[in-house]
Amino acid sequence: MDWYLKVLKQYADFDGRARRKEYWMFFLFNIIISWGLQAIAFASGISVIGYLASIYSLAVLLPGIGVSIRRLHDIEKSGWFLFIVLIPIIGAIWLIVLLAKEGTKGPNEYGADPKNPTDELNEIGMQQA
Repeated sequence: MDWYLKVLKQYADFDGRARRKEYWMFFLFNIIISWGLQAIAFASGISVIGYLASIYSLAVLLPGIGVSIRRLHDIEKSGWFLFIVLIPIIGAIWLIVLLAKEGTKGPNEYGADPKNPTDELNEIGMQQA
């Protein structure tokens, strides 16, 4: 739950890097909440809950884009790679593969390594053991 809240707090932050765990935990909680709201709306027949599900989806759109861009930054790709999903079928598969890749170890052009943000040995030019 902490990973989900972290992404919501950084809702419009498109700079920096995001770990795989941060991205996929946010994705998992979104799926659970969305499916839960849809199931309740379907079972109860109350259309207001269906509207709440739609409002929730809109509310997490910007944080979802932000964490996706930061996740792409972790593998040294530009945020513009999100548009690869516009290529039918292949684009969505390729994006999933990119989002599941392990991030670059050490700092890269987008910021410090989110797994080890104080990697002082790499900052002074020495190899890590």
